[in-house]
Formats: sequence, C-alpha cells, structure tokens
Amino acid sequence: MALPVELIYLFVLLITILVVFVLYKRPIYEAMFIGFLVMVVALGKYDRMLYYLIKPSTNTLFYAIVAFLTLAFIFGETNVIRYVIDFILALVGRFRGGAGWVALISSTFMAALSGTGPGNVAATGVFTIPAMIRTKFPRHLAATVEMSASSLGPMIPPSGTILLAFGVLDSLYPGKYTLSHFWMVVWGVGLWLIIQRALTLYGFVRYYNVEPIPREELPNLKETLRKGWKSLIVPLIIFLPLYLDFQLKDSYFTSRLGVDGAAALSSCIILFTPGVAAIYALIISRHHLDGGLKVMAVIKLFKKAISKVVPVAATVYFAYSLSEVFAEANIAEPIGEYIETFKMTKVQLAIFFPLLTSFLGMFITGSAQVAIFGPLIITTLAAVGVEPLLAAAILPCITGALEGMTPPLALAMYAAMGIAKSGMKETSILATIWVLFHLLFAILILVGLLPVAFWLCKLNMKK
Repeated sequence: MALPVELIYLFVLLITILVVFVLYKRPIYEAMFIGFLVMVVALGKYDRMLYYLIKPSTNTLFYAIVAFLTLAFIFGETNVIRYVIDFILALVGRFRGGAGWVALISSTFMAALSGTGPGNVAATGVFTIPAMIRTKFPRHLAATVEMSASSLGPMIPPSGTILLAFGVLDSLYPGKYTLSHFWMVVWGVGLWLIIQRALTLYGFVRYYNVEPIPREELPNLKETLRKGWKSLIVPLIIFLPLYLDFQLKDSYFTSRLGVDGAAALSSCIILFTPGVAAIYALIISRHHLDGGLKVMAVIKLFKKAISKVVPVAATVYFAYSLSEVFAEANIAEPIGEYIETFKMTKVQLAIFFPLLTSFLGMFITGSAQVAIFGPLIITTLAAVGVEPLLAAAILPCITGALEGMTPPLALAMYAAMGIAKSGMKETSILATIWVLFHLLFAILILVGLLPVAFWLCKLNMKK
C-alpha cells in the first residue's frame, strides 16, 4: 500500500518548519505561521483559514498561558518571587539539585490536578524555574525539568485524557473492565514514568554538576519568613483555587451549577487566578517599583512585557491553529489502514505506536489522538498479545504526556522557555532526551519488561 497522503502532509509540515527556523533562522512563531499557511494550501482549506485563525482565541488554556507568562514577567520585575525562591532554597538548597526535586514533586502533583502540561508549566513554572536557575541549573535544563514534570499531568488520574481512554476501552470491551481497575493500572504506568523522571533528573544534575548552595550563601529560614511572609501567600493564591476546583467540582459545583456551569467556573478560575496574583504582587511590591503604582509606571511595565510574552504567545497560538487544521483533516482512517498492512509483531508495535504518537503529538492534542487512534491502537496491540487494559492505560502516556514535549512543536516546552528565557536549540536538545527516555519506558512497559504495570493489569482484571 502506498504511503497515505495524510502522513505526507505531516512530514511536509515538519520539514517546512525546520527549514524556516533552522535554515533561514526565522523566529519559531514565524515558522509555525508559515507551516500553517502551507497546510491550508496543501489541504485546500482556503475557505476555512479564517476559522482556523480565530478558533484558538476561544481556547481558555491559551489565555491562561499568556496570563501566567505575564505573571512570570511581573515576578521578575518585583521582589515577590525572590522571597519565594529564598524560602525554597532555605529548605532544599543544601541538597544537590534540590530545587529540581522540588519542581519534579510539586509540578507532578499539580499537573495531576490540572490535567494539562502547558497550563501547568505556566502555573508552577513561575516558581520552580527561577528557583532552579538560582541554584545553578542551566536555563535550558530548568525549563525541561519543569516541562517534563508538568507533562505527566495528562497520564495521572483524574486527568480527562484518562477518562477518555477508558471510554474507548469500554466501547471495545463493554462491561469487562471497571474504572477503578483501570485507574490502578494507569497509576502503575504513571509510577514507572515518575521513576523515569527522577532517574533522568539525577543524571542531568550529575552531568551538569549542579552543586548544593554553599552553606554560607543559604538564606536564613526565619529571616526569610519575617521579611517575605506576604510573598509566600502568592503560591496559595495560585494553587488553592485550582485545588479547591478539583476537590469540589463534582461534589459541590456540578450539583449546584450543572455540568456546563462547573466547566465555566473552572475556566474562570484558571483565567482569573494569575490576574489576582499579579495584582497582589504589584500591591505588596509597590514601594520597590520605579514609579510605584502610578498609571504611567504600570503601563510602562506592561509595555516592557510585550517583547517577552508575545513571541511565546504567538508560537502557542499558531500551534493551536495547526491543531485545528489537522482535527478537520480526517487523517486517522487512512493512516490506520496503512499501519495494518505491515502485520507487525508485538515488539515492533510496542516500538512503533509510541514513536507514531510522539510524532503526531507535534500536531494533534493528546485527547484528540486518543479519540481518533485509541480504538486502532488498543485492538492492534490486543491482537498481538498485549492485555487490552494495559494497552488502554498506556494511551495517555504516549499521547497527552508527549503532546507538549516533542520539538519543534512542543507547547509545554515553549511555555517553560518563556519563563526560563532559554535558547531554542539547547532546550530542544534536552527536551528530545527527556522524550527518548519517556518513550523507552513506555516501550518497556508495553513489552512487559517493567513488570509492575503488567502485574497490576493482571491483578485488577475484572473476572
């Protein structure tokens, strides 16, 4: 069977972006926009181009990312973040790579609640990335540590991608598996990927020789609390609303506001939270700002932010536009038929599908991949001996968790770069290394060489 034209389109897009960005050395957002135009022309979607360009403006997450990037800039211009960082350093600065471990733990936890990689980078990265840089992490390493930890969100319960994957499994095998059993297996997969993140972080800390902060340079914990207690409220302003929304959404908000009302409230929370945090940060830092909170001084501050925030925001925006193009391109069926012609073995499929979804993650969201390719992946893996429960549990791992990490179209990476102010080349190289180790663990899980996930799968099968 000939190579499907839909797959060729994906290769053309990737080559276009690489040529514009690498060969002509244009900014990545220009490369993304040119790639978007090339795809519109290639697919003959001229009449839909305006729709594709407008559609991302209705995406709450896009505005949330912009808001958090602006908040990160404000933190950099005030002394608020300094006290937060000093507090973190007072606790973990004596350990090698301590701030990186804080980022791994806190961002993984928060990502599990938010279920989104790029959004979580924006929310937690404003604290963790500066703390890592302050403890001698290279900027590109700080960016990719936060990126990789936040990207675990879509594959750790209660992420919506996980519920979508279970829906696909249940449609293929009605009533055979329970959601609780599925969650246990997903946790088995997730624990292996958390271990992978920890091992990779340890290796990078050793490779880059990230030393503990000398004891004489460590901030005094009591003095930091005395001077900066107002600043330490900022993380609560950001994290507490998100946590309460997660905890009370089903038990309280949905019963009173309905499903649509609860969803609207969640969108409001993620949008208004960075704004409230920014206002609070400006108020408590007003005596340290040039011009205080006078109108012209604030306008000047935000004008300065434009050059820092807009390039990242434009990159994210055009990435969403590209995603809309491919969402309407109906690429799943011909690509699926093409894959079936290869008659691959279990090991070959265990390698092929993670590589395919990591490539598709450059253009298509994780949830869309699960909905489009989920049935194909589960049934094909089941046909070669992979337990369907395990095949479904691995879906969020190889789709949503990789969606924001795979260069050159990696939303979580761009959000982290915007905060860390790291370069595209070095950040992409490290991001690729994180992705490769992630893929290795996913493949080992699928072939049964990481037995805990397989053991959980067998233990929790519904008889």
